[in-house]
Amino acid sequence: MMATLPENVHVFDNGEAVAQAAAAAFRDIIASSPGDRIAVCLSGGSTPKRLYKLLLDKGNGRRIPWDRVHWFWGDERFVPMRDERSNAGMAWGAFLAHAPEPLDSVHVVPLTSNSAAHSAELYEDELKLFYGADQLDPARPLFDLVLLGLGEDGHTASLFPGSPALKERERWVTSVEEAGQAPFVPRVTLTLPALESAREVLFLVSGAAKRTALARVLAGEELPAARVQPTGRLRWLVDRAAAPEDAS
Repeated sequence: MMATLPENVHVFDNGEAVAQAAAAAFRDIIASSPGDRIAVCLSGGSTPKRLYKLLLDKGNGRRIPWDRVHWFWGDERFVPMRDERSNAGMAWGAFLAHAPEPLDSVHVVPLTSNSAAHSAELYEDELKLFYGADQLDPARPLFDLVLLGLGEDGHTASLFPGSPALKERERWVTSVEEAGQAPFVPRVTLTLPALESAREVLFLVSGAAKRTALARVLAGEELPAARVQPTGRLRWLVDRAAAPEDAS
């Protein structure tokens, strides 16, 4: 383990404080975006769900430039959006459905095809259309902000340990036919090159169940989450329960 946490790891008292810090970071990143369009890559999970609600609480929703922000997802389960396992369905119900104005910039993973592989192809096409090029330029990140979580096995998005998807360097989106943990349904996930094409990546980690995985990632083990090295800034927002016990 480690005696001192890296400077980009910020520890908060609990999951609520992590969500509040993420909301503040979200607002700062949005406000500092240099372009006319802002691209945000959302995540599933309980901590992001709390973040989404905080972004709307007490009139905060009016501080989001809804006409400029485009919403994407880092991964999706191959289930209908109305299914409780859907990442897009969770974010829509907790957040996007309550925007103060109609949205025409929500880019959900298309699940109308008969396979996760085809959905991945369609989503990659949509990302490239939005980006305006078929190749990612390190000087022009695809996303302004990418939100990510950490699984107990060290996975992030739907990039699981040992998955062939981790080796993908050309595709922006790929399918994962066998998930490494429940729910055991096929997935569509952004690949490392796409996730790394970001001005800022925020990992949100809370709960004692994540402590071992986080310690392994911060110690440099070759886990999927440790392999995310964005072109911009990387920050970890974690609660004390998830922080390694012997770190200070």
